[in-house]
Amino acid sequence: MSDNLRSRVVTQGVQRSPNRAMLRAVGFQDADFTKAIVGVANGYSTITPCNMGINQLAQRAEAGIKSAGAMPQIFGTITISDGISMGTEGMKYSLVSREVIADSIETACTGQSMDGVLAIGGCDKNMPGAMLAIARMNIPAIFVYGGTIKPGHYKGRDLTVVSSFEAVGEYSAGKIDAGELTAVEQNACPGAGSCGGMFTANTMSSAFEALGMSLPYSSTMAAEDAEKADSTEKSAFVLVEAIRQQLLPRQIITRKSIENAISVIMAVGGSTNAVLHFLAIARAAGVELTIDDFEVIRARVPVLCDLKPSGRYVATDLHKAGGIPQVMKMLLLHDLLHGECITITGQTIAEILADVPNEPSPDQDVIRPWDKPMYAQGHLAILKGNLATEGAVAKITGVKKATITGPARVFESEESCLDAILAGKIKAGDVLVIRYEGPKGGPGMREMLAPTSALIGAGLGDAVGLITDGRFSGGTYGMVVGHVAPEAAVGGAIALVEEGDSITIDAPSRLLQLNVSDDELARRRANWQPPAPRYTKGVLAKYAKLVSSSSLGAVTDLDLFES
Repeated sequence: MSDNLRSRVVTQGVQRSPNRAMLRAVGFQDADFTKAIVGVANGYSTITPCNMGINQLAQRAEAGIKSAGAMPQIFGTITISDGISMGTEGMKYSLVSREVIADSIETACTGQSMDGVLAIGGCDKNMPGAMLAIARMNIPAIFVYGGTIKPGHYKGRDLTVVSSFEAVGEYSAGKIDAGELTAVEQNACPGAGSCGGMFTANTMSSAFEALGMSLPYSSTMAAEDAEKADSTEKSAFVLVEAIRQQLLPRQIITRKSIENAISVIMAVGGSTNAVLHFLAIARAAGVELTIDDFEVIRARVPVLCDLKPSGRYVATDLHKAGGIPQVMKMLLLHDLLHGECITITGQTIAEILADVPNEPSPDQDVIRPWDKPMYAQGHLAILKGNLATEGAVAKITGVKKATITGPARVFESEESCLDAILAGKIKAGDVLVIRYEGPKGGPGMREMLAPTSALIGAGLGDAVGLITDGRFSGGTYGMVVGHVAPEAAVGGAIALVEEGDSITIDAPSRLLQLNVSDDELARRRANWQPPAPRYTKGVLAKYAKLVSSSSLGAVTDLDLFES
């Protein structure tokens, strides 16, 4: 029996307290007061297709919790659609929403003395937001992914939301006409579910399955398929048993299980955002993890899956090919997973994978055989140099040129950079610098899908470099480097770059270098003044005041009471 439940039983056995009267009003009967109370953190909204099917899953979870002998209490939490807010001022709220989601789940569960929580999320920040709260509270918990969207189709090719962004670049470059642009936009997103490639949502759901906090195979199911709802109900039963056994998140979220999750992220070609989120999750769970640990794992794990954005397939194709368990089994056989890690089911990773084939089916090519990977090493590299002494994150696979040295084209915002690309003012060999878009400077560390997609659409994806203290969408690929830290707003070297400076991006050497003398940089630094805050009231102002460096996960509760 949990401490919360034990406290309620003892207290209410002595006196009929008012809280029993309140609970009767929401459906509790006499026999229910000794049952575990299980929160269902419901991320349902019609703001985005990622979350529009979640309410049905919450209801299925509610029924499952009751059938398992516990009492469910559903509460809502927010979402921001990255895809809809992309390229606008609203995108500054996306990463902020991770903290709001975490805080809201923690507040509801702890404030109501819940014995466990089943969190259901869809869009990108739902997953890390929920896991931050789960790690902080350390009450039995399970994460249920709302499911991926099925691909759109046009002229014989699969489409995702990124197809629309790239079509804008193609249209601006004169490669397609307005009719083609409209047709892509109309067909890209056919229904409910999160963005279909191995973008941020599917990356984080896959990682949580590998972490042991979600059920096997659940991370790649389509939102609209019946198995998604069935898996949700099964998750409810698993959670209630975890409450009985007092299997806690911090027993599951360990250094070894996080290494498992990162290995899977590398193997599936996942999003750069996973670096930011797992740094934050590890900190919430009390696990030591640094940005350099990602580089260590990258060096030993191959990319096994041919998935969008740079590959050919989407998450539903991965599901049909064997899903995350098939990828994990291959990693386990080659000593790249810790098979002894416990999962929310009570089984170890090795036990869960026991009946999974050693190799993927030869009838598919989504998951490559071990001896024929997409790339011999992982794709998410940590670059350092005088431009990023704390580190920066880049996808280094799927690009034709792994190094570039060129003149800096400096932009103080995403919008000004996008305008220059669409106006044809960027040429091959340029290195674009988008700054003051970091956690504090943005604030909110916007994603740069619009300019990167415009570069791809214009045919410059392999010919132009781009660096930023902001983030990239999971749908981004090309010679791009994000999360540059320290950021411009706190005086990082990216703030000192001047138009025309020579910059080197060297992926094989993991180098991000401003080719300017130390004396000149010192002179510029002496003349640099921090900009005035862009916001002085409200959510963004509070966030900018509290948020840490991206190299520490952009958390908002870092050493709050230390001098």
